[in-house]
Amino acid sequence: MNQHLEQHGFAILPKVLSGDEIQQLTMAVGPVDGAGRRGLLAEPAVARFARSTKMVELVRPHLPAEPRPVRAIYFNKTAEANWLVPWHQDLTIAVKEKIESPGFTAWSVKEGIPHVQPPVEYLQNMLTIRVHLDDSDETNGALCVLAGTHKYGRLAALEIEELRGQHPEQTCRVSAGDVMLMRPLLLHASGRSAGLRQRRVLHIEYAGFTLPAGLAWSDGA
Repeated sequence: MNQHLEQHGFAILPKVLSGDEIQQLTMAVGPVDGAGRRGLLAEPAVARFARSTKMVELVRPHLPAEPRPVRAIYFNKTAEANWLVPWHQDLTIAVKEKIESPGFTAWSVKEGIPHVQPPVEYLQNMLTIRVHLDDSDETNGALCVLAGTHKYGRLAALEIEELRGQHPEQTCRVSAGDVMLMRPLLLHASGRSAGLRQRRVLHIEYAGFTLPAGLAWSDGA
């Protein structure tokens, strides 16, 4: 699995969560209007899950230092909240406050939380866990990836288009309870759902580094 993750930028682990664990996690997230919810590390039950031995042990072998969950987002794709996501990389991190630091650029604010793009070497030492709460395939907006593209660093729009012609698209078909590990720099996208089935995902980002002096992780990202 480690070799697959490093070569392709992602790995799918089947049956990590039981049906009872899925139900408990869904209750912890709570009711959601629209497409999803940010700032879930502020929810104690979600924070405990992100820091649980089961989750941290999945991440630890792939980061250079002890993993720290730094952001959690819930995506809830339904017939009413249905969207597509173009090909992109996950380039931002959530911090406590805006403090200028060399190499940290493109500051923004999302739902009251400052976000910034760190130097690429920081992103290379992060790993995302996507916890799937529903079965997902082409019919309900499953994630698509371009395997191996995490190796190219931060990409400009023209470079993304060029890589789309060089790497075949791969649909990540998963079952409820499966977990996907993904490097933030991996090019990924998702289409709209073509049916009525939900596609719920808890997206948790882990860092294997400390921020430079002055910057601090957001407490409730």
